[in-house]
Formats: sequence, structure tokens, C-alpha cells
Amino acid sequence: MSTSDVGLVLCAAVAAGCLVPARARLPSATRPAPLGPVSRDRPLRLLAAIAVCVATAVLVGHVAGLLLAPVAGAASWRWMGSLQPRTERRRRDALTRELPLVVDLMAACLAVGASPEAALGRVASAARAPMREELSALVTRLRLGADPATVWEELGRHAQLGPLGRSLARAVRTGASVADAMTRLADDLRRTDRTEMEGRARAVAVKAAAPLGLCLLPAFVLVGVVPLLAGAVARFLAP
Repeated sequence: MSTSDVGLVLCAAVAAGCLVPARARLPSATRPAPLGPVSRDRPLRLLAAIAVCVATAVLVGHVAGLLLAPVAGAASWRWMGSLQPRTERRRRDALTRELPLVVDLMAACLAVGASPEAALGRVASAARAPMREELSALVTRLRLGADPATVWEELGRHAQLGPLGRSLARAVRTGASVADAMTRLADDLRRTDRTEMEGRARAVAVKAAAPLGLCLLPAFVLVGVVPLLAGAVARFLAP
């Protein structure tokens, strides 16, 4: 394979890798709200991984290239799978952050006698985007005649709203009070959120130790170590 062919292979790998996160940058209004992991970008990731394998085998050559090619392809596959656009991260964080409030509103609606479907509709009308989009899609399915138990089970596989769906599905399946289930879930979510915030605060303190150490180490050397060494050298060289 010539140098130009290698360049084309590398360009194809880079282009395919760029297309993987670019597909997810579409506005949320133009793509359906997913209830689980979406694997539509798998062909592009596979194409990019194959291109990286070929490029590695050609550039390295010999037996080493053949051995490194699968490793490079697997590494590129995992790396591209971990890519996530900033807008998608913000959407995920917003859903996680607003879930406790949604559960509280659901519990309040259920406490006054509303059905789970009606409570979900009222909460969806009061929620902000992107939570409103996710809940509105569920409300639309329920109004079109979808089985509520099936809808709750599918919601339980949602990456961020899974706790809500699992609690509703468990309450419907066991015949327990849905309002009590929402109240317990709200308490659990607050407890989990508080624990995560405390963990983040501790992590910030640990991460700040290294920069502070790097800043203080030169000062310690200049103020504490250098004068001692200079004094020792002066006494050693003194007649």
C-alpha cells in the first residue's frame, strides 16, 4: 500500500470517529427521546475501528503490525464509544438533577387521588426541558393506549429515569401503594444525591492537594533546604 493509501485510511478513520459524536449533536426536538442505549452509531464505530486496524498494520508492518492492529482497533472502538457530546452530557445531568423534584410532584399528585397516568401528565406539563420531553413522550404513549405496566418497565431501563420506572412497575406488579412508593423513592434520591455531593466535596479536597504540594515544594526547597546546604558548603570550604 502506498503512502497516499495510508493517508486515505487515516483520513477515513478520523472522519468516521468524528461522525460518531456528531450524530448525537442533533437537537433533541429532531430525535426521539431514547428509553435505553442507542446503538445507531455502531456501524460508524466499526468502520473507524477497521480503518485503524489497517492503518496500524500498514504503518508498523511485519509481525508487530499484525499483532498491534487488533489492539489498536479495540482501543479505538472503546474510545469512540466513550465519546459523548457536551449537549448530551448537559441533558443527562439535567434529567438526573430534576428527577427528585419530579418524584416529589408525582407523590403529591398521587396523594390527592390522581392515577399514575394522570399524575405523570400533570408533572410533564409543569416540568422543564429536557424532562418535559421525556415525560411527554410517555404521556403520549399512555394516551394512545399503551399498557401502563409495559411503559413503566421500559422506563425502568432509562439511564436517568430508571428509578422512577422501576418503582412504578414494582408498585403496579405487587399491588402496593404507588404514592408510598414515590415517597420512599424521593427520600432515597435525596439521600443518594447528598452522598454524591459529599463525595464530590471530598474529591475536590483530594485533587487540590497535588497542586498545592507542587506550589509549596519549591518554596520549601528555597527557604528550608537551600540555606542549610549553603551553610554546610560554606563551613566545609572555610579555612
